[in-house]
Formats: sequence, structure tokens, C-alpha cells
Amino acid sequence: MIPAAGGIRTPDQRLRVFVSSTLKELAPERRAARAAIERLSMAPVMFELGARPHPPRELYRAYLGQSDIFVGIYWEQYGWIAPGEQVSGLEDEWNVAPDIPKLVYLKRSDRRQERLDDLLARIRDADGASYVAFTDAAELADLVTADLATLLAERFDAAGGRHDSLGDPAAEVFSTEPVRPPSPLTRLVGRAGELATVARMLTDDGQRLVTITGPGGIGKSRLAVAAARAVEAAFPDGVVFVDLAPVLDVGLVIAAVANALGIRDTGDRPLAEKLAGALGRRRLLLVLDNVEQVVDAAPELSGLLGGSSASVLATSRILLRVRGEQTVALGPLPSAEAVELFVERARAVKPDFELTDDNAPKVVAICDALDDVPLALELAAARLRVLTPAALLERLDHALPLLVGGARDLPERQRTLRATIDWSAQLLSEPVRELLVRLGVFRAGFGLDAVEWVAADLADVDVVDALGALVDGSLVREQDRGSRAWFTMLATVREYGRDRLAEAGRLAASLERHADFYLGLFVAAGASATWRGQVEGITRLLDEHDEVRAAVDHLFAARRFDAVAEIGWSLYTFWWGGGRSGELVTWMDRLLEPGVELSERSRVLAEYCRNSIRYWSTSDESIVPTMRRCVDHFRREGDPRGEALALASLAVAQFAQVPPDLEGVEESARRSLDLAAEYDTAFAGAMPGVMIGRVRLAQGRADDAVRQFDTSLTVARGIRDLLGQAIALSHLGWAHMLAGEPERARQCFGEQLLLASTIGHEEGLADALEGMFAVATTSGEVERAGRMLGAAEDIRTRKGLPTRSPLSFFEPFLERMLAGPEASRFEAARRGGREAELADVVELALA
Repeated sequence: MIPAAGGIRTPDQRLRVFVSSTLKELAPERRAARAAIERLSMAPVMFELGARPHPPRELYRAYLGQSDIFVGIYWEQYGWIAPGEQVSGLEDEWNVAPDIPKLVYLKRSDRRQERLDDLLARIRDADGASYVAFTDAAELADLVTADLATLLAERFDAAGGRHDSLGDPAAEVFSTEPVRPPSPLTRLVGRAGELATVARMLTDDGQRLVTITGPGGIGKSRLAVAAARAVEAAFPDGVVFVDLAPVLDVGLVIAAVANALGIRDTGDRPLAEKLAGALGRRRLLLVLDNVEQVVDAAPELSGLLGGSSASVLATSRILLRVRGEQTVALGPLPSAEAVELFVERARAVKPDFELTDDNAPKVVAICDALDDVPLALELAAARLRVLTPAALLERLDHALPLLVGGARDLPERQRTLRATIDWSAQLLSEPVRELLVRLGVFRAGFGLDAVEWVAADLADVDVVDALGALVDGSLVREQDRGSRAWFTMLATVREYGRDRLAEAGRLAASLERHADFYLGLFVAAGASATWRGQVEGITRLLDEHDEVRAAVDHLFAARRFDAVAEIGWSLYTFWWGGGRSGELVTWMDRLLEPGVELSERSRVLAEYCRNSIRYWSTSDESIVPTMRRCVDHFRREGDPRGEALALASLAVAQFAQVPPDLEGVEESARRSLDLAAEYDTAFAGAMPGVMIGRVRLAQGRADDAVRQFDTSLTVARGIRDLLGQAIALSHLGWAHMLAGEPERARQCFGEQLLLASTIGHEEGLADALEGMFAVATTSGEVERAGRMLGAAEDIRTRKGLPTRSPLSFFEPFLERMLAGPEASRFEAARRGGREAELADVVELALA
């Protein structure tokens, strides 16, 4: 099914990966493999995903015939042999698999069935089958992610740089996309007038700041999402959704907006400056949800708006009170629409529910009692799973007057909502109600492992069942994050839980427990981190970012400074790889302020994390001595992994200083490599070898540099360091260019482009396109060269990346192009590249 050379694949033509294994014994592993495949924007082909209108054997053979890659996962069982057959379906899948790339994974066991051993012996002898052992589902996910990414690059390379050997991944540049508004699971009820008003204000009236106001639970976010989708066509540069509910610090609002836009906080210059540059003249709509808790940031946001062409649609419980703000006040639903919403939500839990002459008055009375507030209606409707409308109304009549009487300082509708949440909680069993309250400690979202931690001392509680009850009651919402279950709560429900913790004097202890969980989680992740787990680790960090931030806030407040240093060090490689190092530097700066008491180790960790990413953005001469102190400390502590990483960073710092200390670079890099060999730690990745190669380039020894970079690439592939592979490929490409081998350089830059796309490394994309620009200049392809460079510049501007990369050497090629007779044609193409769709430019680069 691998297509012939041609155009870019559409989303429905993604690479298909067939997953072969027994179903029951490897169910968690199959889920992990599916998540890994989907993370790379490929399509998993799995027996359990089919509608099965045909017999099983016919079905999986049809699936195999339409697949591009075969993934086999084996453990202990050989599988069922159908009547009249000689082999199991498991072996038959291997036998009939077409001539496509095969990746095989074997879960460690000493109790394997004999016929499975025989099959595995055949597989070991088969040509073209990659064979790897693993221990658990998490390790398998890492392996599959890394191996599929490497397979893409290898197939590209084997095809001499052409992209038709394994499909075209240009449409799979997935991590560069901004955050889009969520897709609602239900329709918007009763807001047609307000929806039309907001849409008209943003389009026909040309208003650039519209705020939807109203109390919690009134439906502001839901209306904003619907309005954003309705006006999407009017904003050619897209709609970006920014959830400010987890942001409690006004100083982090700019970071939240930048993050939603995909702008990298690399610490080289102020994030607000990057954001202003990225917005520029782009016609986009920013949807800022839950602004009320950081309303003091409104003037800064308004200032950014004034210097750009962007528009803002905000939701807030209070007015922003900035110049140019237009408001739409949202009140309760009209009575008829409130009943319509209640009935629709009731049918979600009780599909046969009907509004009848008998129950209609009760439903109207329920809506009246709840002030026609949408969230209150939704919470109440969830109870119709076990109650009739009459029984529900009776309970409300008894409960609400007592509950509403509490919070007199709140507006009436807000008191009703709080009362409804409290009433919903009172209907839960005591352990489930206690879990709901404890979940108020989370700032944004959480996984099952985090819930198990906060509920560890609850006796006789099945966490999964308890969460199910909260989901059924619309108090917790479940999302699919691939192989992970992920849960969120509406801000009003989360506030309810946190308020109850505070009233009971338990909030401080709960925050401490929350911080300890994330400290333990990421310290353990850092201690066991391998480069193979880069994508998985970065994905987990991005999922948990708001909770890590909350944990660090608490650790600072509790003066647990050494713990902050440990969490920063543990997350260093993930933060750097995920483009979030700027916030890490901010934390480390706080630790190094006068008066902060730190242990010697914590001070070294803070100095390392702060200085190890500043090489290219500052002329500070203290960086090299600081790196030396870090190296000495790790050596004294007997930490070879830390020493190897610090030596690699020292080598980079020595090269970045003016003039570079080439002798020192080589010495530090070789010591890092020696440690890696002696202690079997490759934690410094490919960087030490890359730095030796850069020394060779600086010495004018391009051929020696090619050999060194090639060795570094082999090292990176051996440890499945995807980011290291991209860096090594970039250097290898430039070494070939300087050695007068543009065709070989083109292959390297093309493979780098694929890898950077796979792992979502925007700077790698820009570096590769700059390389492709240089290659095009050598063959006189003026327009192609212009489009490549313009697209690279656009990525750097939109993502807040450094305008000049230390990994790129394209300036001499640009100078020659601008001084040549085709300069005007080149500049026109360059402007076109800045405005082109990235997928189109990637396709052109790989053509």
C-alpha cells in the first residue's frame, strides 16, 4: 500500500500501522502501542477497531493488505487455532504480512508457550525484522515511538532523499500547531441571539476586544467556543484557545498565551517581546477563557493587541475595564430553553426520558428552582439516572433553601450554583464525596496515578469506581489522552472542593501532598530518563505542566528550595527538548536570589539549569567558570551521568565564547565521551561528538568533521535520541555543504526535516529549511531557495525562536544571493515563503 511518488497525503491517507498480538494478555500494551502510533499522526490498524462484518481471518488479512508497517507484540501465549487451521491467527498474521517494514517487540517472560517460541525463532531469522525486548507498556510506548520515527528517517535516507518510499510526512508536522478551541460534545442550547451578537461584533462591527461576562456556570466558555467556530473563516491565521483557569499568577498570563500559540520560551529574550513579534500583522482570534482571576494582566494584553492585527474574545466573571472593550452580558436561559437543555442532558443519562404532560410541570419547577443556570441544570439532570422528576424536585425543595442560605456575599445565582454543587455532592457516598473535595487541590487536569495518590489513605475506596461516579454526576470530565485516562473539572466545581478543604483547615496539607506527588514523579522520571523516552517524557511534562507549576509555587511558598532545585534538574532535558526552558530559568533565578538558603548541591543544580542554555544569547564570561564548578561538583558527588552532561554543556560554552577555546572544547567533549563509555551512560546524548565535529569545521577540516558528525549520528540512533539525531544531521549536512557536496547535504537536511516534524521540534524545522535554502542556491534554484528561507524565518518569528541558530551556517549563502543578479526574484520568493503553508513548503523541500 505504500504509494507511488506523488502529492502529499491527505489526513485520511496517513501511514497505516498494523498491530499484531494476542488480544487479552497484551491489552495494556496494545493501548500503549496505539497511543504511540497516533502520537506520530499515523493510523493504527487493529483487529478490535474494526466493525467486523466479515470472519476474523478475512478481516485481519484485509487489514494487512492495506497497511504500510507491521508491528508485532508477543509475550507468552501463541493464540487460538481455529478449527481446520494449522496455525494460530497470530502466526498467520506474520505469515501473510506483505513485504513492508516489520518491527517486533517481545515482552520479557520465562513461561512462553512452545509454539510461540518456534514462531519467534523464525522471526529472529527473518530478514528485515527489527527485534527488541521490553518490560511494560510504558517502555513499549517509548520503543514504538522512537522506532517509527527512526524508520521514517531511514526509509527517507535509503531512498536517496526522496520522500515517496514511505509516504510524505509533510502533513504530519503536528506539534507546531496552536491550541484550537475544544470540540464540544453537545450542542449549544438557548444562546442563538447571544451567539449572533458576538459573531457580528467580531466580524461585521470589527470589534477587536469582546468580553462575555456572567457568573460561574452560566455558559460563558461554551458560548465563546461556539462563537469562535462560527467566525473562524473571518480569521485567516486561525483561532487560538487559551485556558487561563489554571493560571493564578498575573505574571504567567503572557506565558500561557505564548504557549497556546506554540511560541517557545527558550530564555534567550523576553517572552512578551517574542509574543509581540509572533502576533505581528497576523489576523487571528485569541479566545481567552476565565480571565477574571488574572484580570490585572488585562492592560498588558490590551497593549499587545494594540500593536498587532489580532482580535480577542474573552470570558470573565467581571469586566476587564480596558480601552476598546465591548461586552456581552450573559444571564440565565429563558425558561423554554432551560427546559430544553434540562431534557437534552437528562436523555444523555436516561435515553428514554420524555417530556410529558405529567412531568413537564415538575421539570419547569426544577429549572425555576435552579434559576435556569446551565451548569446547575446539567448537574441536576444527571440525577435522573435514578430519580424521577418529581423525586428530584422534592429533594431540591428540601435541600436548596438550606444550602443557598450559606454564602450571603455571593450573587444570588452564584449561591444557587454553589448550592447545587453541594447538593450533588451530598448525594454521593461519603468516600466519593471526600474524593471530590480532595480533587479541588488540582489546578488543571490530572491522571489516574495522581488521583490514586491523593486518595491513598481513603479506606475501602476503588478509585476507578469513585471517579466513575463523579463522571456520571457531571462533576468530573474524562478526556482521552491516548494510553492515559485524563480528567478535568470545571472551575466552579474545583473551587468548591478547594473551598471545602480551606474551611476544614486541610488546604495547606493537601497542597503539600500534591507537591510531593509531582516532585516524586518527575525526580523518578529524571533518574531513569533515557533519550529513547524523549517524546513520551516531553508529552507527559506538557500534560502536567500546570500541576508542576502549582507544585513549584507551593514549594517556594513552603521554603522547600532544595526540592525546587531537584525538580528543575530532573526536568531539565524534558524542559529543554519541549521548548520550555525559559520558565525553568525563572525558577532558578529565584533560587539564586540573595537570602535564599540552598545546599551546595541545590546551588550547583540551579546554576547549571540557569546557565546551560544561555551560551548563544549572552556574552557573560561567567558561564564557562560556572560550568566548570558544576563539573567539579558532580565529580566529587560520584555522579558520572551529571558530570558527563555538565562536560558536554561546558564544551558548548567554550565554543560559544569569543574567541572559542577549541582545545578546551575538544578536551571537555572527549572527557564526556569517556565517561559515557566507562559508566555506560549516554545521557549527554550526541552533543559531545557534535562539538568535536564543530572543532574540526572551525579548523577547516571538513572531511574530518563529516566523519565525526556521522559517528555522532550513529550514537544518537543507537540510544534512540531523536533530538540528537536531528542535531547531528544538521551538522552533517552543513559539513557536506562546506566540503562541496550539496547532494549529500540535501539528504541530511531532508532526513532532519522528517525527524524534526516527528518530534515537533520547530527549531529543527527552521534549521533544516535553512539548509535546504543553501542547497538550492548551489543549483541556481532561486525561487525554491527564497521559499525555503522565508518559511524558516516565519517559523522563527511565529514560534519566538532565536533569529539566528548556532546550528546553521547559511549567512554566506544569503550574502551571495543578495549580491547576485537574481536578488529581487529571490526576495519575492522569500516573502512568499513567509506566507506559505508549512506543509506546502515541506513538500517542496522534499520533492
